[in-house]
Amino acid sequence: MKLFDTHAHIGLITEDPIDQLIITQEAKQEGIAHILSICNNLQDFFQVYQNLSTANHIYHSIGVSPSEVMHPGKDWEIKIEEGIKLDRVVAIGEIGLDYYRKFGNKDSQIELFIRQLELSHQYDLPVVIHNREAGRDVLEILRDKLPPKGGVLHCYSENWDFAKEALDLNLYFSFAGNVTYRNARNLHETAKNLPLDRILIESESPFMVPSAFRGKRNKPAYLKATAEFIAELREEDLEEVSTTLYENSLRFFGLEE
Repeated sequence: MKLFDTHAHIGLITEDPIDQLIITQEAKQEGIAHILSICNNLQDFFQVYQNLSTANHIYHSIGVSPSEVMHPGKDWEIKIEEGIKLDRVVAIGEIGLDYYRKFGNKDSQIELFIRQLELSHQYDLPVVIHNREAGRDVLEILRDKLPPKGGVLHCYSENWDFAKEALDLNLYFSFAGNVTYRNARNLHETAKNLPLDRILIESESPFMVPSAFRGKRNKPAYLKATAEFIAELREEDLEEVSTTLYENSLRFFGLEE
């Protein structure tokens, strides 16, 4: 069995470069063939990219998350364009809207989101989308601005009705460890009913640890528990589900085996 962790904050699990490499190798031993490293800001992106430069099974996404809307950094657009040219950068993100934490104001978040969607269109890259209590605005913007390579709604948190609308767009739906929680009924319904070829999985480490590891700090090596839960939920063979999830990830990021 091979899995692809499509969203891991390796730099938030640990800042130590050696420990970051160890985390990626531990995951590899657990069948996690690839990981997409995510950072919320550009300074962290360039540092983590350098730290993991010898880990050829790790890919990277570059972007400014809504949490950084008030301080995206000097010349942030230029730095994104520089980062896009690095060999193992395969997406822009995470980008999006977060109305729960109230970072900045809605208009400034929307402006930052749209500008990065335009960059992803310009550079022909898919986008990793953060949505927290902003679903209607996210969907409205994506209907107009989603790049040709599409996007993934990471750590999916909406309900099945929302997913049915989003299915009309070139979007994937990524589930993290919170799908394994007993009270996550909206996620259960969505993961059960979505076409399997539109689903990805992620660790969202160090957050959203699967229920099987409750009390521990999450890491990519725990991803298999999420795949197992989704297969059981859908009453489908684990090996077949895992293979499809892996192939979906390669297709979304434009990668070959």
